[in-house]
Amino acid sequence: MKNIETRLDQIEAKITNDDFLKNKGLGNEVGYYIFDYDPQDELKVRQHIAYLKAKINKSASGVKIVEYDLYQLVISVLKERGYLEKCFQFEKTKGLDYTYQAIIKMLRLTSKTNLLVNHIVEHTLPHSVVFITGVGKCYPIVRSHNVLNNLHQVLDTMPVVMFFPGVYSGQDLQLFGTIKDDNYYRAFKLI
Repeated sequence: MKNIETRLDQIEAKITNDDFLKNKGLGNEVGYYIFDYDPQDELKVRQHIAYLKAKINKSASGVKIVEYDLYQLVISVLKERGYLEKCFQFEKTKGLDYTYQAIIKMLRLTSKTNLLVNHIVEHTLPHSVVFITGVGKCYPIVRSHNVLNNLHQVLDTMPVVMFFPGVYSGQDLQLFGTIKDDNYYRAFKLI
C-alpha cells in the first residue's frame, strides 16, 4: 500500500475529476467511496481534509466539499433536541451501556428516520462532495454501516466519501484494523 502522504495527495485530482463528480463509470452504482487509513494517521488525514476544503471551496470550480463529522453531528443533534444533558444524567445514574442504547434510540440510528442521515440530506447543497469524518470518535454509538446504508437510500445524486480509520477490504470494514463489521458494503475504495 502507498504511504499516507502519497494517498492524501491523490484525493484532490480524484474528487475534482468530472467522471467522479458525475458518478460515471461506476456500473450504475451510486458514488460511495471509502478512504481507509491507519488510525495513527488520524491527524494527518484531518489536516489534509481541512486543506482540501479550504482550497476547493474557494476555487471557481463550482464544486463544494461538505464535511460531516459524525461525532460533532451527534453532539449537535442531541443539543438541538434537548437530549444532551439527559444523556449525562443517564450515564451517571444508569451507566454507559444504557446511555449508548438511549442515544441510539433518541437519534433513531437504526431506522429510516435516522436523524443524522436526515441532517446530512437536508444540509447538503447540489454539486457537493460529501465527506463523512469522525467515524472512530463516535464508535460504538454510531456505526458506519447504519450511516452508509441509510444515506445510500436517500442521497444518490452526489459522491460521498467516508474517511475510515481502519481497513476496508472492498467488502467489509475493520474499525481501527481490529473491530470487524459483519456488514457488506457497496462502496468503492477512493484511493
